[in-house]
Amino acid sequence: MGALSRACFLSCLRVPALAKPKPKPTNNPKLKLLGFNNLTKSLSFNIYDICYARSKEHQQEYLEYIDEAYNAERLTAILTEVANIIGANILNIARQDYDPQGASVTMLISEGHHDGLPTPKKDSVVSHLDKSHITVHTYPETHPDNGISTFRADIDVSTCGKISPLKALNYLIKSFESDIVVLDYRVRGFTRNVRGMKHFIDHNVDSIQSFISADIKNRYQMIDVNVYQEFIFHTKMRLKELDLDTYLFGEGASELPPREARKIRENVNHEIMEIYYGNNIQR
Repeated sequence: MGALSRACFLSCLRVPALAKPKPKPTNNPKLKLLGFNNLTKSLSFNIYDICYARSKEHQQEYLEYIDEAYNAERLTAILTEVANIIGANILNIARQDYDPQGASVTMLISEGHHDGLPTPKKDSVVSHLDKSHITVHTYPETHPDNGISTFRADIDVSTCGKISPLKALNYLIKSFESDIVVLDYRVRGFTRNVRGMKHFIDHNVDSIQSFISADIKNRYQMIDVNVYQEFIFHTKMRLKELDLDTYLFGEGASELPPREARKIRENVNHEIMEIYYGNNIQR
């Protein structure tokens, strides 16, 4: 049942006049588990930065700029801060820059603490690391004819246990300052309490938007597609304002004839709309 349908349903419920509503708990009580919390929480980003570089020289300069600004060293620093924010221990880092451009970084992580439980031995750590990792891959590219250049970064933060990747949501969005952000969050598996009852989620989630800061929300238009019963949450974001100067590489909007500036603006907006909606749009 969608959020709107649930709201309508709840608003139609009648409460007896003498009935007193139960007070809502101020915080979530700790769940007493039978063993290790093995719920898998995965947050995936597709982040896009759009640019217009008119000449071949500017297109090449844009690729070189992106390659330097988001090389493996810089990406490692971003992911290290993500691990700090979510409270994870970094166990291993693998990173690689590519020729002609692009970079990849993969981190294996574990929970920062185990609530008094013995520290897992090496073999048991390795056994659950397939669900505890942070990765980023970059894909810079340019269109050879129309001047549009696009930088995409794919980021996955997957944790196993109590730590949640949603804590790093705002930091990651701000780290890339992108035109379009596509977010997917999913909780998989189950954990048991001491009585053997399964818990398929251990935190309240209605929408990814609930974890996005107000200043970011003010800058982006957002749409949701959520499957509540499957614990699948999807949010797409695009900047509300299109300031042409922020999309031009190597020149400013004031340097262009008005007709050309208008045409470039249309091309940039068309590129953004196609990526945002995931369709080729006929003009």
